[in-house]
Amino acid sequence: MRALEPEIAELLGQEATTLCRCWVVKRADGVELGFTDHDLPLRFAGVDFEPETGFEGTEVESSLGLAVDNQETVGALRSDAIREADIVRGLYDGAEVTRWVVDFTDVARRVKLSVGVVGEIRRGDLAFELEILGRSEVLNRPLGRVFQRSCDAELGDARCGVALEGEFRKSGEVQAVQDARRFTVAGNAADRPAGWFDHGKVEWTSGANDGQVVSVRRFYAQAGQMVVDLWNTPSAPIQAGDELRLVAGCDKTASTCKAKFSNFLSFRGFPLMPGEDWATAYPRADEVHDGGSLFNG
Repeated sequence: MRALEPEIAELLGQEATTLCRCWVVKRADGVELGFTDHDLPLRFAGVDFEPETGFEGTEVESSLGLAVDNQETVGALRSDAIREADIVRGLYDGAEVTRWVVDFTDVARRVKLSVGVVGEIRRGDLAFELEILGRSEVLNRPLGRVFQRSCDAELGDARCGVALEGEFRKSGEVQAVQDARRFTVAGNAADRPAGWFDHGKVEWTSGANDGQVVSVRRFYAQAGQMVVDLWNTPSAPIQAGDELRLVAGCDKTASTCKAKFSNFLSFRGFPLMPGEDWATAYPRADEVHDGGSLFNG
C-alpha cells in the first residue's frame, strides 16, 4: 500500500474533504495544459488548471511488477484548450499525463499519483476518451528488425532513403467533393497515373483542414478525372478550392521499390524468404536436394 503524506492522509480521513483531482497534459509540441475537476481555477508548478473542463477520470488499474497500469479519462470537447483539430494532428499522441490529488484550499498540499502516456484516443460527436498507460508500456514495444517479405521502413525515412520531392510530391486543389472522404483533384497531382498516391498522404495547405495530414486509400481515374479516396474523414468538411500536396505511397513490396522508386538497394524486406508451405514441406524422392538456391534467375 502506498504511504501518503500525513497532511493528505489526514484530509482523506475527514468526513468533508477539500481534495480535488488535477491533470497535467504535456503534448508532443511541448505545450502543457492543466485540468481539474474542481469548480474554480487552480495554479501550481507553473501550470494553470482549468476548472470544469469535462475531464472525468475512471477507475485506475495498477499492479506490481512491470504490468502496464491503465486508466481512461473521459472529457467533453467544451474546453477551449482541447480542440479536435489538435487531436487529429496527433499532438496528443504519446502525450505525458501527470495525475495529482490537491487540497484546493492550499495547493502546496498535494501528492503526485502517477505519470503516464496517452495511448488510444477515441472521439465521438460530443466527447473524447483518452487511454492513459503507465510508463512501463514502453517495455511492450517491439525492438529490432522485423523479418518479413515486405519492407519495414517508412517511405522517406533514413532507412528508406527516398527523397519525397519532385514526382513523389505534387501540388493540387480540390476540384469537386464527392463525399466526406472522396474528391476529385486538379493541378499537378492530377497528372500522375492511377495508383501513384495509393497508401500515400494528403497534406492540406489551405482551407479548414490547413496543416493536417490524412492517409490516402486510393488514387484512381473516374470519368476522365483523378479521384482521391481517403482512409479517414478530415476534422473539417472538404471544400472545393482547398489546396493540398499529395505525397506518393508505397505498398512495401520489392517490385514497387524497384520499379517506382528505383531504390531496391535500400529495400528493407526479405522478398526471397521461404513461405509456410516450404517450412512445413518434407523431402521427396523426385526433388533435387543439392543445397542450391530455391529461386532461379
